[in-house]
Amino acid sequence: MELFQSLSIDWLKKKWYFVGFSVLLSTAGMISLLAKGGPQYGLDFRGGTLVHIKFREAPQLDRIRQVLGDHGLGNSTLQQFGPAANHEILIGLDLTGANQTDLEAGQRTIVQALGMEFGGGELPNWNEAAAGTLANHLAAAGVAAEAAQPIAERLVSFRDAPPHNGLIASFEDLRSVEGVTPQVLQTFQAEFSLPGFAVRSAEFVGPKVGAALRRQALMATLLGLASMLVYIAFRFEWVYGVASVLALLHDVVIALGLLSIANLELSLTVIAAILTLIGYSVNDKIVVFDRVRENVRLMRRDNFTNITNLSINQTLSRTILTGGMVLVGTLSIFLFGGDVLRGFGFVLFVGILVGTYSSIGVAAPLVASWQEFAQRDRRGGAPVRAAREQAKAKREKVKVGAKA
Repeated sequence: MELFQSLSIDWLKKKWYFVGFSVLLSTAGMISLLAKGGPQYGLDFRGGTLVHIKFREAPQLDRIRQVLGDHGLGNSTLQQFGPAANHEILIGLDLTGANQTDLEAGQRTIVQALGMEFGGGELPNWNEAAAGTLANHLAAAGVAAEAAQPIAERLVSFRDAPPHNGLIASFEDLRSVEGVTPQVLQTFQAEFSLPGFAVRSAEFVGPKVGAALRRQALMATLLGLASMLVYIAFRFEWVYGVASVLALLHDVVIALGLLSIANLELSLTVIAAILTLIGYSVNDKIVVFDRVRENVRLMRRDNFTNITNLSINQTLSRTILTGGMVLVGTLSIFLFGGDVLRGFGFVLFVGILVGTYSSIGVAAPLVASWQEFAQRDRRGGAPVRAAREQAKAKREKVKVGAKA
């Protein structure tokens, strides 16, 4: 399918506009990174505790921050998770240099602080109980062992389904569940509490693990770039490989800068997006370079700039169709993938745009400029050297005459 036919756009004539645009984007990203002291690392890289909590009512972040500060957790970070109507937040606690025990203690302190503010106490939270735990309490309340597990599973489904969405406000709400008797309700009331929040999940990453993951992520990115350099240099020429790697570095730097501007964290999923971007971007550049190589064989008498412009125009339809379809998918991930995949979708979306642009505005001009320079040197190398030698001989003759 061809979107364009007989295009004759002089892309390389606009290369300085491309250079200016790239410098502008890169500078904006670097300024943002420097102003924020580097990338905003996610929990995977910085280490610490991340607790996902759902509240019965809309949480007031300032109030929660003050409560945590009163319990010695002033360095914690709060972030809304998902739609505001879900009443869910993420509480992050950085514990650099801490061990696993301290990380788990951080979670307990967070839960205790919230329990004192929103209710709870020493009893376990019924809204956090799994089906197996509820089945054990049902059996203790006199429910037959073979019936306890099905009833517990119905209770969990009732709790997690709308309109409760994971939080039961009163044990009386459970009367409508099949198999729940007054004795069961009395057991729950005696052995569980119903605070205004529930812990959905908790993650722990030690600082040593976070530092190791940072090193491994950097090595994975550098090895990916190096392997692309070797592959393209072997398939084409070394100049194509160098141009591709420089363009890929350009793509990664801009993607990280825009990630910082968007105030999104650098996590393991974002690293996966960067590696995916490298693979897609280098494939896009190979398509252009392959067409350049074919046209060089067919147009031996033409200059390399014209050949490159023609090759870009011939592959433009394919570039737009492929990039457009990928952009639709990545935009869907960014918009509907939730908070966990938002950084992944964002990097892929902006990376595909920048990677497609760099194939035309960065990689191709670099190769064309080098090839034109090499051709001029081959054509004019001998006359230039001869002229330099004549000039040198004249200077030597003048010096001899002056001494005489």
